[in-house]
Amino acid sequence: MFRYAACSWGLALVFTLPSAATIRVGAAEAEFIAEDTMVIGGGIMPAFVSGQEGKLRAVALVIEKPGSPPVAIVACDVLMMNRDLLDPVAETIEREIGIPASHVLINSTHTHHAPSTCTVHGYRRDEVFCRRVQEGIVTAVRRAHQQLTQGESRFYFWLGEESSVGQNSRLLLSDNTIFWIGPSDDALRPTGPFDPELPVWVFRGKDGGLRGVAFNHSTHTIGVRQPGKRSPGFYGLAAQDLEEEWKVPVCFLQGASGSTHNLRLKADEMVLRIKNAVREAVELAEERPVDRVVAVKRKFTYRVRRFDDQREDKAVAAYCRKRAPSGANDIIRVFREQRSILAPLQGQERTTWLQVIVIGDVALVGVPAELFTKLGQEIKRRSPFRYTYVAELSNDWIGYIPDRRAFDLGGYQTWTGLHSFADPETGEQLVKQVVAMLREVYPARSP
Repeated sequence: MFRYAACSWGLALVFTLPSAATIRVGAAEAEFIAEDTMVIGGGIMPAFVSGQEGKLRAVALVIEKPGSPPVAIVACDVLMMNRDLLDPVAETIEREIGIPASHVLINSTHTHHAPSTCTVHGYRRDEVFCRRVQEGIVTAVRRAHQQLTQGESRFYFWLGEESSVGQNSRLLLSDNTIFWIGPSDDALRPTGPFDPELPVWVFRGKDGGLRGVAFNHSTHTIGVRQPGKRSPGFYGLAAQDLEEEWKVPVCFLQGASGSTHNLRLKADEMVLRIKNAVREAVELAEERPVDRVVAVKRKFTYRVRRFDDQREDKAVAAYCRKRAPSGANDIIRVFREQRSILAPLQGQERTTWLQVIVIGDVALVGVPAELFTKLGQEIKRRSPFRYTYVAELSNDWIGYIPDRRAFDLGGYQTWTGLHSFADPETGEQLVKQVVAMLREVYPARSP
C-alpha cells in the first residue's frame, strides 16, 4: 500500500508495507581531494593549513524496503553548503541513480578544518572544492546503491549517550554578555541546555555481519589531533577509526549544535570518548522492525531579519574590544561589511528545505541551519515518534537559528551577519512545521 504526500519537489512517496524486518542496505564513501592553497572555513578571517589528517569525504547509506524507492542519507566532511550546490546534486541522484530527490538527505558534519564550501565572514567559498564535493556525493551514493544487490539486511538501533564531549557554550558572563571568544573566568552559568543523546543506526546482513553504521551527536565539530592540518574533525576521526576496526563505512550526522561546543577536552580524548560510546551502542543495539520507509521533503519559508545597524555595531565592538582586543578591529570590520550586504535584503522572503525520513519507528529530521539545542530538543519532545533525531545543516544552510530567548540574550550567534540573518521568529516556526510533518507521517492508530 502507498499514498502520495504533497511536496515541493512534486510528490513525496510514502510507502506502507506489510510488517517485515528485512531491507536492503548499501554503504560507501568517496574522498574529497583538497590542496593547501584552499581557504579553510570556520573562522572570521581567511586561514590556510599545510597537510591533512584523515580523509575529507562523503559517506552514504542507501536503505531500500522492497517495493519502495530507496532512501539516501549522506554525510559530508565540510562546514556547510547552500542549496544552490545541493539541489543540483539531489536532482542528479534522482536522474542518474533513480532515488527520488525527496528521499535524499545531505548533511554537513560542520568540520571547521576543511576548505570553505560557503561564503561567510571574511572569505568566500572555494568553487573548485565545491565542485569536488558535489561529485563526491553523487559517487558515494552511486557506490552505496550498487551494494543493494548484496542481499537482505536487518536494522538495529540503540539510543546511547555521551554527556562529556561538549557543553552549552553560551555562558552568561558577569557583564551580562554571552561568551564567544576570549576569557570566560567570570562566567556565571550556561544559558541553555546540552543534548547528550547519541543515537546509533546499525545495519547487519543475514549472517550478522555489519553492513553500515550511522551515529548522531550535537557538539560543534572543532578539534583535530594535528593542529594546522585539514581534518574531518574529532567526530570524523572517530568514525574513520571505527571503520578500520569494523571494515564498514561509518556515517556521522551532526545534531542540533548551534549553541554547544567543546571547551575543555583535547581532540584525542574526544575521539576516544565518542568511539567508546558508539562502540557500546553497536553492541547493545536491538533489532527494530522496518515495516515502511517514509521520506518527505518540503519547502519552508522564512524572512531576512530587519536590524538596527548602530545597535548591532555597538554590541560587536563592545564585546570584541573587551574580550578579543588583538583581533577586534578585523572582526568589527567584517561584521560591518556583512551588514552592508544584508541591509538592502531586510524583510526579503526566502525558501529552504525541511525533511523527515522514517525507517521503521525511528525518525530523522533534516534542518538547514545551525539549530540551537533547545529547538532540537523541542522537536524531539513534540514528535509523535519515540525515537526522533535532528540532523542540522541538511540540504541547505541558512545560518544560525536561535530560539527566541537566545535572541533576547544576544551574543555572537545572534549578531546580524552572513552567519545569522534569519528573522528571530524563524526557529519556533521551523519547529512547528517539522512537528506537523512528523505527525503527518506518523502511523494511524486504531481507536
